[in-house]
Amino acid sequence: MTNLVFDIAHLLAGGLVLMSLVMLYQVRLYALLKVFTLQALVLALSVAWQAFAQDAPHLYVTAAVALVFKAIVIPMALHRIIQRLGIHREIETVVGFGPTMLAGIGLVALSLVVMLRVTAGADPMAREDLAFALSVVLLGLLMMVTRRNAVSQVVGFMSLENGLVLAATGAKGMPLVVEFSVAFSILIAFIVIGIFLFRIRERFDTVDMRALDRFRGEQR
Repeated sequence: MTNLVFDIAHLLAGGLVLMSLVMLYQVRLYALLKVFTLQALVLALSVAWQAFAQDAPHLYVTAAVALVFKAIVIPMALHRIIQRLGIHREIETVVGFGPTMLAGIGLVALSLVVMLRVTAGADPMAREDLAFALSVVLLGLLMMVTRRNAVSQVVGFMSLENGLVLAATGAKGMPLVVEFSVAFSILIAFIVIGIFLFRIRERFDTVDMRALDRFRGEQR
């Protein structure tokens, strides 16, 4: 029974890493948003399973917050932002998708090697979950630095935060007040980001970072 609990926990955590890699491969915003929604659903399932495995009922609240805000509210809001901004095109990247995917795979391997060595004496379930969580965080950062579109960078930021939630719950969870504080902070940050996206669109008629750099005279 214990092995089954560990296997399901690692399967769900690995699913988050897989969704992060799939997001790196997406070429259209709506497809990217759908994969992010799926990642949020997997995160909610992973946290709920950790609540069962650790006998920590407060983590069910975290799972519910992840389900409501990350899998429903934020994707719907991003979908509306994309419609309001009139963005219906492919995602432009700083480098090609091939090198980006290779870099992503390298980051996952690096996360597993480093984290498993550092946490050699930790709880077996926490070790793998922390390694997967670091992979999700690094892949979220990679998405942010390799995408030129501001909306896709927001998705990368949200994906990064999913990795932080996985790390916190895998390491025996966070106090409930901290979980609500983090969820509220992320919601406020998302609202502020949405406002800035609309302001950028109104001022420059684009949310492409390369075009904004040209406007500032940083690129020719």
